[in-house]
Amino acid sequence: MSEHNTPLIQVKHLKKYFPAGRKEVVKAIDDISFDIYERETVGLVGESGCGKTTTGRINLVLYDKTDGQVLYRGQDVHQMSRAERYRFKKNAQIVFQDPYSSLDPRMTVADIIGEGIDVHHLAANKRERLEKIYSYLRAVGLNESHASRFVHEFSGGQRQRIGIARALAVEPEFIMLDEPISALDVSIQAQVVNLLIRLQREKGLTYLFVAHDLAMVKHISDRIVVMYLGTVVETAASDALYGKPMHPYTQSLIAAVPIPDPEKERRRSEETIQGEATIAGATQGCRFRTRCKYATEACAREMPSLREVEPGHFVACHNLDQVGR
Repeated sequence: MSEHNTPLIQVKHLKKYFPAGRKEVVKAIDDISFDIYERETVGLVGESGCGKTTTGRINLVLYDKTDGQVLYRGQDVHQMSRAERYRFKKNAQIVFQDPYSSLDPRMTVADIIGEGIDVHHLAANKRERLEKIYSYLRAVGLNESHASRFVHEFSGGQRQRIGIARALAVEPEFIMLDEPISALDVSIQAQVVNLLIRLQREKGLTYLFVAHDLAMVKHISDRIVVMYLGTVVETAASDALYGKPMHPYTQSLIAAVPIPDPEKERRRSEETIQGEATIAGATQGCRFRTRCKYATEACAREMPSLREVEPGHFVACHNLDQVGR
């Protein structure tokens, strides 16, 4: 957590429901809350379909919400005026998951990076604009000669660097990283994550890092929020979460992270949960109960609330006394 007491971003009782038929809805996000402090990285993790990306995009007002609030420096981003929303869009940016589809193939790299500079009037003239573009290319490990080229000429890792440069070009303070390495080769992933860590340190950035790769999330995140089917089941500092996971779902996610020890891998394999996350039938109670070996009748009746079981470590589980490690 940052030395600042007031969060930069506050997510309060956020809900997002999608219609599914005449009277039914899918509760993609169902009453979640968490904070993001200045200059920290919060990792948002969970299986595909758990609501991670939807949460991040609601934070940036790319999606509407059903209920709840997202506060940026204390102001509800979904209640901003047009002028306030314009300033917020400059301060809060996104790096998309797929560097192959998120960059316009008809534009040069200079125009891709320069578009935000133009929209927010951040350069006094063409020369200053070009100098800024060159500086952001250098910042992400590319060079000036790349500015005149088109994105089809670049590898996946280079394209993601261009996407990062595009986000940086409007001088934001908050960036949502939407699974920014999942489409990249394993050999390139660590390079991009180390680049993000360096840029955060140099520019004082705040990140929401959305991912399902827990090994990489541990490397980059200060705190981690674990989601399951639209709910938050556990949140803690990164070291605390990995050192002592308390929710059965978190334990299973960590058990699924490969380690270079065959004997330990064999012993841990029995902890891995089976089946797939599905929201069908999970209209009340704990949504993880259908895959949880500790589930009881109470789990079917009532959704467990997040409670602080250790300083800064919150868990939503009815049966913590029975959950072993």
